[in-house]
Amino acid sequence: MASPEKTHKALTLLKIEGKPGRVYYPLRILSVPTQIPTSTQLLLSPTHLSLNHRDLFLRQHLYPSPSFTTPLLSDACCTVLPHPLQSLPSDHYIHKRVILNPGYGWVSDPDGPEDKAGYRILGGTSTNPVGVAQDVICVESSEVELAPSHLSSAEAAALPLTGLTAWRALVTKSGNAVAGANILITGIGGGVALMALLFAVKMGVKIWVTSGEEAKVTRANGLGAKGGIVYKEEGWEEKLKGMLAGEELDAVIDGAGGDVVDKATRLLKAGGVIISYGMTTGPRLPFSMSAVLKNIELRGSTMGSRKEFRDMVAFVAKEKIRPVVSRVICGGLENLEGIDELFNDMKEGKQFGKLVLEVGQGGEGQKSKL
Repeated sequence: MASPEKTHKALTLLKIEGKPGRVYYPLRILSVPTQIPTSTQLLLSPTHLSLNHRDLFLRQHLYPSPSFTTPLLSDACCTVLPHPLQSLPSDHYIHKRVILNPGYGWVSDPDGPEDKAGYRILGGTSTNPVGVAQDVICVESSEVELAPSHLSSAEAAALPLTGLTAWRALVTKSGNAVAGANILITGIGGGVALMALLFAVKMGVKIWVTSGEEAKVTRANGLGAKGGIVYKEEGWEEKLKGMLAGEELDAVIDGAGGDVVDKATRLLKAGGVIISYGMTTGPRLPFSMSAVLKNIELRGSTMGSRKEFRDMVAFVAKEKIRPVVSRVICGGLENLEGIDELFNDMKEGKQFGKLVLEVGQGGEGQKSKL
């Protein structure tokens, strides 16, 4: 329920005229009602937020159901604040750092969301009223995990959406998250690709990468990739075949689309798998007869279930994995110029890792904002 006398700041989109793909909605600070948490909910104070490509697509009206009142963003590291109706033991969550499950409607089914209403991602749409770019957040206690203690708050904020997407693509969908397998991850530098690399290296998978920049390939090698190639080079797939030294790929994890099926078919073993978690180059992915004859499988993969989120966070904590953070901007929600800089980094593909906004210090001693 809402407390009509209390409001707080939220970062939202400002509606202007323009066609999808041509419009670029400005950011604005909106005053929104402060929710009073129930006995099963937590009151959260975000300290760090991170951007995802869906946030950029929302500003370009290339993502379904954009909202101009729902707070933006899906990823945050938050401090749990006490509130009068709190029913959980006070030492369990109060003053602890937590991260949020970035979507609702999907509990554990490996095939897809159980909820007939579909999967509802946090931030910036009319399908889910919750977004993390606001001063305080009310969520069910069942929708959070304790932030792994080895992570900084910026790293913790960088984890949820990309970590979940990468985990499902690699572990649930690829069927090749095993030591010794050869997997190609395309577009290294993006958050999902980097998390898939970090997970796979810990599992003993041999990872190969592509990127538009040699420097990003070099950095990926430093994180454990066996090697990589710049996809802008003519015939890059033949060069990568040479690096494989007679071996073949077991799987390809891709978020771009385009001609990935054609290129991957030349590198994959018979019965190999292509996992597509996005199509940033366009909404269609041609499937060739060559792929059919080689028994190649194309598997779509989205974010993931609540169970997969829990498993992913546990793996990060156990293996002491650190998400790669490209840049942190300070100044809070009202630093619209700085936030726009982060969006510009994403638009221009400058980032290597996640783009993070610091909005508060968090920690012991914070008081409830109710």
